[in-house]
Amino acid sequence: MASNIILYTNSECSSPYVLSVYATLVEKGLPFEIKSIDLASGENLAPEYRRISLTSRVPTLVHGELSLSESSAIIEYLEETFAPPGFPSVFPTDPQQRARARQIQAWVRSDLGALREERQTTVIYDKRNPQPLSEAGRRAADKLLAVADTLIDAQGGDLFGSWSIADVDFSVMLNRLHANGDPVPEKIRRYVDRQSERGCVKSWWALARR
Repeated sequence: MASNIILYTNSECSSPYVLSVYATLVEKGLPFEIKSIDLASGENLAPEYRRISLTSRVPTLVHGELSLSESSAIIEYLEETFAPPGFPSVFPTDPQQRARARQIQAWVRSDLGALREERQTTVIYDKRNPQPLSEAGRRAADKLLAVADTLIDAQGGDLFGSWSIADVDFSVMLNRLHANGDPVPEKIRRYVDRQSERGCVKSWWALARR
């Protein structure tokens, strides 16, 4: 059932949303193939890809006859289709913590736009951005760090006591600051460094560095 999965990514492998799906596939131990789409040339708008991706975006997952776009929807599909106990869960088991994990995922996708623009994920594996944050970027960074201070313990441990997919999304957003050399509290640095060493994250950025 799992052997015919294809994950479409941008050619640079810089998308944090593709990473989130990639991490889910890896953590569940599912075999899959990666295919890249050149967004810069508009390959995602070509008829061939538009037949695959309803939204003409990445990530898009193809599983048998199903083609699905949007990372949150893909992760939910994988979690339900390849569910425990046969496969590891990528969400907390407690319903309230699971809801909180989904909240974090939704938030980092829908807010903090200035920070995403001014500290793109390329700073994680390539050159830093020497430009200081704009006023809007600073406000977004302060908001992110305030939330992180609330959620992350003094040791920089996983958000919910054990790893979940929300740790990938949250740590990558924080790493936009940490990897770029922007000021980040020590416990948040520890959290980001710990999450960055997880196999599903480390192997993804290795693809981006090729």
